[in-house]
Amino acid sequence: MQDTKQKILDTAEKLFAERGYDATSLRQIIAEAGVNLAAVHYHFGSKEDLLDALVVRRAGPVNQARIALLDRLAADSGRPSVEKVLEAFLLPMSEPADRHPRFVKLMGRLYAEGMMPAITRKHFQSTAVRFLAALRQALPDLPEEELAWRAHFMIGAMAHAMCGAPVFPETLAPATDFRARISRLVVFLSAGFRAPVLQFEETR
Repeated sequence: MQDTKQKILDTAEKLFAERGYDATSLRQIIAEAGVNLAAVHYHFGSKEDLLDALVVRRAGPVNQARIALLDRLAADSGRPSVEKVLEAFLLPMSEPADRHPRFVKLMGRLYAEGMMPAITRKHFQSTAVRFLAALRQALPDLPEEELAWRAHFMIGAMAHAMCGAPVFPETLAPATDFRARISRLVVFLSAGFRAPVLQFEETR
């Protein structure tokens, strides 16, 4: 029998994904889960703490896998390729995404609601620091600011590839598995990271 804590987590994941974080109240969650408000406060404390627990449950193992792959790259002699660094960061998402599509939808909701910067600082910062360090090693001649911009663009492309509906549904089958999406994304992003650096005039 499912325990109360997991029942609350599963229900919150479902409602946050369907309605959005802001539009879902704790009372709606407890009504759907069939538990009382005291149970939520006992296990999680607050709605924000509940969301944190949701992210940790799904993203924690992904971050661990990312760090393990980045450690393996760091242990190898020589400079890592951009593709290997991107694969270390992106591929660990594929299997969990296929197994938990509702969480993928939830992350898309959080991105659309503007919550991802705070979520990233809280749950992905240490992994992001390691990833950027590996990218710097793979692209030693790319200026720091340009690397930061391209990583910024990467996050947008990643969010859309994982969470967004196809813009051209008549061409792109919605059933494409996440590993295939990520493999295409790695090819696309590696070309972008290697692209020439343009010189811009400042406008004020």
